[in-house]
Amino acid sequence: MNKELKRLQAYPFQKLTALLDGTSTKSRDRAIALTIGEPKHGPPDFVLEFFQDPSKLSAALGSYPETRGLKSLRDSIAKFLGKRYNLKSSIDSERQVLPVNGTREALFAIAQCVLSKNSNGLVLMPNPFYQIYEGAGILAGGNPYFINCFEDTNFQPNFEEVDASTWAKCELLYICTPGNPSGAVISLETMKTLIQLSDEYNFVIVSDECYSEIYHKETSPPPGILQACDRLNRVSYKNCLAFNSLSKRSNLPGLRSGFVAGDAELIENFLLYRTYHGSAMPLHHQYVSELAWADEDHVEKNRSLYREKVSEVLKILETVLSVSRPECGFFLWPQTPGSDTQFSVDLYEQTNTKILPGSFLSRDTFLGNPGKNRVRLALVQPLEECIEAARRIKHFMNNL
Repeated sequence: MNKELKRLQAYPFQKLTALLDGTSTKSRDRAIALTIGEPKHGPPDFVLEFFQDPSKLSAALGSYPETRGLKSLRDSIAKFLGKRYNLKSSIDSERQVLPVNGTREALFAIAQCVLSKNSNGLVLMPNPFYQIYEGAGILAGGNPYFINCFEDTNFQPNFEEVDASTWAKCELLYICTPGNPSGAVISLETMKTLIQLSDEYNFVIVSDECYSEIYHKETSPPPGILQACDRLNRVSYKNCLAFNSLSKRSNLPGLRSGFVAGDAELIENFLLYRTYHGSAMPLHHQYVSELAWADEDHVEKNRSLYREKVSEVLKILETVLSVSRPECGFFLWPQTPGSDTQFSVDLYEQTNTKILPGSFLSRDTFLGNPGKNRVRLALVQPLEECIEAARRIKHFMNNL
């Protein structure tokens, strides 16, 4: 067996199951889970209509898909990127775009392709973080290095704490913007600085942007790494890759459809890796993905639903918890009055409401654990259910 498997930690939801093992709720209220960031809004009608057409399905299911993906899908993604980020130069859909089976598998696989297996090589990532980054780095022979996201830096990675010797060992930098769990956005200027650092120290930047389309000021969409490259007149996007998905944007987590775009040389090698990896997207998924990336009406409606839920829940919770309005995304990241794990256990026991301890999403560093005494609330359930959960939390807090 791969000895590195022993270095992997249990996934946050496994930790939560273990934490609540042996605890039973005393509440008679129905269960509400704000734990997993799995969108519950309905999928676009045109997706359902496609899957109800036997002739289209039959043709798609009867052919092996190419790993490179359909040109029409890559063109749709390139047009989305160009319009969304107001790019001065067009994305080359032939060389700079690659469909992937959701960002999760691709964020993992890119580390296997990029890392040199140098025993001193580092994989830098935010802390808290999406645990795939850590597992990918470890299993590819790298060593995770955590960049803290505390409140005093507005929950953004504190890149100033990274010294020159650490950058020199960095082979891969994961960033997540908008961030999970805080919704914090890395500025265009900070991204430009990171690009300049990648030039100096020769590391790859992987930007996880799967929450990019859930922003709460309609006139202020968050920037992306390709946009930063474009503003620096770097049409090659050297060392930079953007990852995005239809899971959050279009409420299609079960479709497992996303893309990677950027540096053509990196994508060429990633395509070679993926050809052996066996990760071609099914054709029927490609066809509906092409439609989804081309349509913005359903995305705007989706944003408005999340915007309403965030606002309504905040009205209730901000009277009893220290919680800030996120710039983007559907998570809240409130501070708890004590231990985040005990808070989660007690809340479940008394209200039949499940939330995720923040310490399960982060790691201890010499500066502390940025997830300690915080919890993540995923506002993915219907509005009424999110409001009910918030009321339960308020009642729980008032009775502490």
